[in-house]
Amino acid sequence: MAACEKTLRWDDDPPLSMQLADGAIGGIYVDVNRAALERLGCEVTMRKLPWARALKELELGRLDVLPGAFRRPEREVYAYFSGEVLPPSRNLLFVQTEAFERWPVARLIELRRIPFRLGAQIDVHYGPAYEQLMSDPAFADRVAMVATRANLWSMIDKRRIDGAIADEHTGAYEINQLGLSEQIKATSVVVSNTAAEVAFSKRSNTPEFVQTYAEALQALVADGSYEHIVRRYITP
Repeated sequence: MAACEKTLRWDDDPPLSMQLADGAIGGIYVDVNRAALERLGCEVTMRKLPWARALKELELGRLDVLPGAFRRPEREVYAYFSGEVLPPSRNLLFVQTEAFERWPVARLIELRRIPFRLGAQIDVHYGPAYEQLMSDPAFADRVAMVATRANLWSMIDKRRIDGAIADEHTGAYEINQLGLSEQIKATSVVVSNTAAEVAFSKRSNTPEFVQTYAEALQALVADGSYEHIVRRYITP
């Protein structure tokens, strides 16, 4: 039996975590955190859990490690956090290629002064810049609200909207998978830039382990392993 055994959460959320074509579990979060655990000599067991259930299992001590978590006061009651070790996950503005050339905007708020048709997901929070833009009733009225990102990419491809906001890694992965890399481009417009952390159940981890884990993550970034993992999933 391994001296260190940890459970790591995954779900169907490519390219962060997913089941690969060969049946293995992978993705950016999965590979990075599994590598950190293995560097610490831990045996890893994957647990497939939706987000809300994963938080509850972490609280109960039945899940040890939860990647991609944001620090909240209510979560700090039952979880330790790694700190902002990995590079921030940025939300970018993605646009249809012709719109990219027609409107070279530098900030999201500039969309208010041009006839740009933005699409967004229902009940998704994109950050303060988006909220500021949506506070303009005239602009908000012309924003297409849909249920999924897949709908947004399809609408851009069909020229029904000009652009949408998405996580830089998730957006790049999905566009590539759909064969739309020539039709839809990521812009340099950063809508939000918040770093997620790794959460650890207080029932099954110690502050000392969390600190050692954070150092292992830092080493993965410093030696290029993190960037290599990211490129494995998002390079066309």
